[in-house]
Amino acid sequence: MPDYTKENTLRLAKRFQNSKRPYLLVNPLQAKHIPVSPSEALTMMGALGELLAKQYPGAGLVLGFAETATAVGAAVAASLGPECVYLHTTRENFPQAGQWLEFLEEHSHAVEQKLPGDRLPEWLAATDTVILVDDEISTGKTLRNMVAELEGRYPQLRDKQIVAASILNRVSPENQRLLEEAGIRSQYLVKLPQEDYAALVEGLEVAEAPPAEPVAEVFHSEALACGKLLDPRLGLPIGAYEDSCAGLARAFLTGPGRDIPAGSRVAVLGTEECMYPALTLGAMLEERGCAVRCHATTRSPIGVCSRGDYPIRSGGKLPSFYDEARPTYLYNIDGYDAIVVVSDTPVEGTGALASLLGAFPPQAGRKVFYVQGGRHVWYL
Repeated sequence: MPDYTKENTLRLAKRFQNSKRPYLLVNPLQAKHIPVSPSEALTMMGALGELLAKQYPGAGLVLGFAETATAVGAAVAASLGPECVYLHTTRENFPQAGQWLEFLEEHSHAVEQKLPGDRLPEWLAATDTVILVDDEISTGKTLRNMVAELEGRYPQLRDKQIVAASILNRVSPENQRLLEEAGIRSQYLVKLPQEDYAALVEGLEVAEAPPAEPVAEVFHSEALACGKLLDPRLGLPIGAYEDSCAGLARAFLTGPGRDIPAGSRVAVLGTEECMYPALTLGAMLEERGCAVRCHATTRSPIGVCSRGDYPIRSGGKLPSFYDEARPTYLYNIDGYDAIVVVSDTPVEGTGALASLLGAFPPQAGRKVFYVQGGRHVWYL
């Protein structure tokens, strides 16, 4: 297992026009903002999962935080066994739930988060430990907001072990005390020192990623020979979600993706909260001998800067795959022989795909595939 340190898990970026928190901690191994080998990303996420499985083997409920920690949460749940229930928060207006619990991530560009509460009493009754997973924990305030909301609705949570798990943790002693007073334990892969990150990015001159010009291509579509991709927003046993992601990947690789030859340089992209299915597909492509890099679109407006040691060197602004009126971004764009986009959006059409492709440098002969929710594949 690799040794995870500040040096290999942290890069510092500047948010674009965010006065609440001007900096962003970017993990180059997380497959979100920076392209990385999917196996490297999954190994890091699995390392956190193994740590938690050793200390809390009875944990039966894992809650991930959207949008950046949805894949981390899935990997943690997978380490706890196939029956562990996994769900993650969402900022989307789908799928439908009988009741939503809402809370705030106050420093974020999109502060509202929500979690479905329909089956939480059932899942809480079946576990002694609840694990909340984020990619990084800075103050713990979001976690305390969420736990207070949950305990107000479900008093039985007060009798459970509550664990805040993350890849990176930079919680101060004072905020750690507040977490402990709220009954929340902390587990992490990397403990970061207390530094003034705002001061470190203060002098950086950054720009917003430019709008991507949509390509004028005609996309074709065919059905995929697999079931619809399951949705962890409502909660499900992690084994069922893993099987669904693997089934989608196999259906793609034995269908339209069979024409991607070994040795190809391939970008496999998730969309916003949908990251774990892209990592699963990317890892299978990697096993076939392709040079795969995974990352994802994001709502985060991160400043782009050409300075050599800055982590976000290029990017494109494009409409969301979930709502074309909402802007999203893709960063550190490069040339590839093939691009595979994996999304769980219910929105039909290829408008967002056309813009995403416009963010990439032109390349003759490049193969493009858009795997949508296990239902079908759009391709050029």
